[in-house]
Amino acid sequence: MAMESLKRRAYQDWASLICGALLFVAPWGAGFASDPAATRTAWVTGLVTAVLAIAALVRFAEWEEWVTAVLGLWMIVAPWIVGFAAFRHASGTFVILGIIVLVASLSELWQVRHPAAAAR
Repeated sequence: MAMESLKRRAYQDWASLICGALLFVAPWGAGFASDPAATRTAWVTGLVTAVLAIAALVRFAEWEEWVTAVLGLWMIVAPWIVGFAAFRHASGTFVILGIIVLVASLSELWQVRHPAAAAR
């Protein structure tokens, strides 16, 4: 039963993995590779997000979802903290992917904490 529940939740981890990979390649795809701060932030954040998603797919641990939620929040605020908010392509990419990662990790945490409600 627990394994069945984990298989149903795996889509959130896949979403985080895809977002991490997209963020890693975003400097070239979204055209902000000329900004070193945005590029480095995208590489590091995308790589960490993808690694955590792979770890969660291999073996679920609640702490990974909390860290992924924090990474989602970081993606949302990074353009203003790091200083590349003026680059619309970069900041838009970070905010959109951050929202997806945050919602995916929070929904998985909610499913873990409320299994009866999630099964409906």
